[in-house]
Amino acid sequence: MKSGGSLSIWFFIGLSLVVNGVLIFGAGIYELSHPPEYVLHQLHASIWWGALLLAAGAFYCIRFAPSRMKDPSR
Repeated sequence: MKSGGSLSIWFFIGLSLVVNGVLIFGAGIYELSHPPEYVLHQLHASIWWGALLLAAGAFYCIRFAPSRMKDPSR
């Protein structure tokens, strides 16, 4: 890793989205085998929402990865 460099805040936001996406997606997968008692469980909103967060987080992590940052000394 470069010394004295700075990391983009968007990389850390991406990491946060990935972690939350994995947790919500995992809860949705669990709900498939243990259906809850609420009315709209057949829509599987937690699976969709977790997948969306996971995709957005992966985009931010790849787009703003520290290895992709330009070296200002060049």
